[in-house]
Amino acid sequence: MMLFIRRNIGLGPGLQGGLPRDSCDASGTPIRLLAMPSLRLALGQSNPTVGDIAGNSEQILELSRRAVSRGADILAVGEMAITGYPIEDLASRASFLKEASAAVPALATRLNDEGLGELVVVVGHPEGPFEPRSLGASNAPTAIAQNCASVLHRGRVVARYAKHHLPNYSVFDEYRIFIPGDELLIMRFETLGEEAIDVALVICEDLWRDDGPVEKVAATDAGVLLVINASPYERDKDEVRLPLVTRRAVETDSIVAYVNIVGGQDDLVFDGDSVVVDTSGRVLARAPQFLEHLLVVDLEVEASTGTELPANTSRVTIELGARAEKAGPGTLHGAGSAPPAIAELPDDREQLWNALVLGTRDYAAKNSFRSVVLGLSGGIDSAVCAAIAADAIGAENVYGVSMPSKYSSGHSRSDAEDLAIRIGLNFTTEPIGELVHPVENQLALTGVAAENVQARIRGVILMALSNMHGHLVLTTGNKTELAVGYSTIYGDSVGGFAPIKDVPKLLVWELARWRNAKAVELGHTPPIPQNSIDKPPSAELRPDQTDQDTLPPYEVLDAILDAYVTRALGREDVIALGFDAETVDFVTRLVDRAEWKRRQGAIGPKISGMAFGRDRRLPITYRPNL
Repeated sequence: MMLFIRRNIGLGPGLQGGLPRDSCDASGTPIRLLAMPSLRLALGQSNPTVGDIAGNSEQILELSRRAVSRGADILAVGEMAITGYPIEDLASRASFLKEASAAVPALATRLNDEGLGELVVVVGHPEGPFEPRSLGASNAPTAIAQNCASVLHRGRVVARYAKHHLPNYSVFDEYRIFIPGDELLIMRFETLGEEAIDVALVICEDLWRDDGPVEKVAATDAGVLLVINASPYERDKDEVRLPLVTRRAVETDSIVAYVNIVGGQDDLVFDGDSVVVDTSGRVLARAPQFLEHLLVVDLEVEASTGTELPANTSRVTIELGARAEKAGPGTLHGAGSAPPAIAELPDDREQLWNALVLGTRDYAAKNSFRSVVLGLSGGIDSAVCAAIAADAIGAENVYGVSMPSKYSSGHSRSDAEDLAIRIGLNFTTEPIGELVHPVENQLALTGVAAENVQARIRGVILMALSNMHGHLVLTTGNKTELAVGYSTIYGDSVGGFAPIKDVPKLLVWELARWRNAKAVELGHTPPIPQNSIDKPPSAELRPDQTDQDTLPPYEVLDAILDAYVTRALGREDVIALGFDAETVDFVTRLVDRAEWKRRQGAIGPKISGMAFGRDRRLPITYRPNL
């Protein structure tokens, strides 16, 4: 006879709370009886690279080994962890889909062959190719793939869930590449000596939408809602993401376990920040941001009562190993109870810095660059970019080049050298005068044309060094400059990656001050010279030039750009905020005219809700009627 202690003893759902008691089955084998059915859940923050199916699978295998060593019943990894995310139009390539689909059962086999088959692994991947089909207005008719989560156990794929809601906004274009699913998946876990537990499974956007699978979860017996995600970082996104997870936990009366991938993929940065929240909205466990990590938590879960499933809901039953085989005296699963781990979020500026560093590091590493080169002007933008690069790949792999002209001030040269010494990067000086002079003379250049030649010669030098030594060229323009076109196309805009492309000018200064203060706090040398922070910014392409010769003060400019670009307000709405109409007209004209430059610019880490690139798609040829 089996004895069960039910939930009505008064212990609420959450971390293990009651003391286990011993009993025996009919054969006399000891059984661990807990106050409620229990589950040891592991959430794995992997850092996949798009297309590297073999390497991504190895990451999942290693997380599985670690999860088993810690006695986990289930390991969940992120959305598209097999292929990386986003796969964009690779989802339309049949050969890619076949390779990705075949990798899932192959992973199940390897897990079983390594003795890890008892671990239930939930993994995200694309599935296909299918015959193109359109389900009403839910997807494009050319889609041949689905965004799926597969459940692996004992060497087999035992269940599969297809994402219902396909986002088609901001950086997402899943509507045009995926076929939506239409069934909710419930995993029923049965363990000897305990009542069954139901776990619902959904993918990312499904959690954000009120209709669809999440709406059904409350009508099931699911004690846990497991959500696998590929959710990119944005500034202040946690102010939306965590309240959403909390609200869904309360609405569905289930523990919500949210797992996210981590790492940089082109212009996107995934921050991890996986979290487990109980039915009252209390955070039980939380993984750190921007780090590969395995979060393990013990859960007491509402037992399944056998409620009839809603329409379009399937259930798979999975047998977990008997507790008696795993447990030792005073322990859970023979591995000791998993202590709750609640990582603290750093402050806003540290989060932003970490995102920029991770985005830069992964872009370089995933594209096989071991080193970077950038121009060092002595100004704030190049100084911040150099500090980001050094934090990302090590100062020994950063090559800074001072390229003075006849208009360069003495402090520009000395500040650049000071920066190099503080950071410990490689530093050389390449004067441009003798290269600029023959071009100016032959073409009889004056004015802006002569100024731009200086910037373009500097670009030639950086690209030549890149070709010679294999460096990745970093372009150092900030978001404010890109917005108004305050750069020279094929000049200071050359490069393969732009670390501060989504960082407005005022925030560049703020991050510089934060990074220096952090260095002091850690007992290190502040990397950025104070003079680079304090002096007025200048391109130094003519005598005594400053940015404010042609631009409004940055306090005004950044505020107008926030309204016009980030908030997408029209001219009259921006003026209604209290800005001078003539200034607004001047700035908005600059923004509209610079679209052709931005289209040709390097990508950089997205940290805002409206970054230039995928977020903001406007025509180049545009003649507004003002």
